[in-house]
This record gives sequence, C-alpha cells and structure tokens, in this order.
Amino acid sequence: MQKVSFELNGEFVELNQLLKLVGLCDSGGAGKQIVASGDVKVDGKQELRKTAKIRAGQQVSVGDVRISVVGV
Repeated sequence: MQKVSFELNGEFVELNQLLKLVGLCDSGGAGKQIVASGDVKVDGKQELRKTAKIRAGQQVSVGDVRISVVGV
C-alpha cells in the first residue's frame, strides 16, 4: 500500500480537490468521478459525497493508496 501525507493549510479540503492535489487525478472533475465510482473510503467507510469536507487527522483510501491528512 502506498502512503501519502497531505499537509492541510486551512480548516478543511474538499474530497475531490484532495484527490487532485495529491496527484491521483488531473482535475477536480476527475476527482468527482472517482468518488462517484464508490472506490473512496474516508476513515474506513465508503464516501460518496464528492465535496465532503476532509479535516486534519482523517485518512482517505483510494485503491491501494492511503492519504493521511495532517494539520500544519
């Protein structure tokens, strides 16, 4: 499993934008498609809300990639 750490500079980041910012897709629209496919889990639970607010301390999984969101 590939582990990626993302530094959060604000209160939250939208899920589709997070996928774009860590390089899993080329655009926010592509991020929305990944979320809609049902392949994204937040803290171990399937997440279908494309613009879900992801905050520091949460874990996002897509396939074999795990993203740890850390505060600055």
